[in-house]
Amino acid sequence: MKLLFVGDVVGGIGRRTLAALLPGIRDAHQPDFVIVNGENSAGGVGVTEKTARELFEMGADAITLGNHAYRHREVYEYLDREERIVRPANYPKGSPGRGFTVIERDGVRLGVVNLSGLVFLAAVRSPFAEVDAALAELRGRADAVLVDMHAEATSEKVAMGWHLDGRVTACVGTHTHVPTADGRVLPGGTAYITDVGMTGSRNGVIGVKREQALERFLRMTPVRFETSDEDPWLNAVLVDADDSGRATSIEQLLLPGHQGDQ
Repeated sequence: MKLLFVGDVVGGIGRRTLAALLPGIRDAHQPDFVIVNGENSAGGVGVTEKTARELFEMGADAITLGNHAYRHREVYEYLDREERIVRPANYPKGSPGRGFTVIERDGVRLGVVNLSGLVFLAAVRSPFAEVDAALAELRGRADAVLVDMHAEATSEKVAMGWHLDGRVTACVGTHTHVPTADGRVLPGGTAYITDVGMTGSRNGVIGVKREQALERFLRMTPVRFETSDEDPWLNAVLVDADDSGRATSIEQLLLPGHQGDQ
């Protein structure tokens, strides 16, 4: 089994970059499943039904979210209805959407779990206890499991990787939009990386126009952020796993977008 996980898609430039590069990645690597973090796909913050549908039409088998899952109220009903999109499982049980799902292709079932960190972010339950509960519910329903740990603190994400080692196929970090250099397969057979990175403008500040981010830092005045569209890149990881669901390798993909995508 081969999994492709694409880091946070930021705005229209991120969607266009994914649309342009994904066919070539498919041809070169033949992933069985494509999972995309789409929590910033709508204008750089949040997700809408329109942008989620666009990601599915590009070939995403599942979409994970994060702390901006509920930025656009119009998406709430869609999150309840569309089983292939997941928001953090440790959000309130009565909130729109679901925290994990199972997708299937050619008789192989992949569980996809979304979690939010608690350090510098808001969630109602510990992601550690929540993932234990999710894995208990997925037992017997999935042949492999991928966990998207959407968190700010690197320590919290590293701890989650060790907590899940040997129990899931992959634990990948998202949220900071900056790819880390620690991708590896942990001793128990879980592929891990602290942050996959983002699919968006590398010449901005984590996807935002750099002059706006600089104004906020230098003057401490309110600034309306806009998505940067300069120098788009796709950040992703490829995870190979054996028939038991244990990861055998993890490879980073850090690919520049085509000039025409800008």
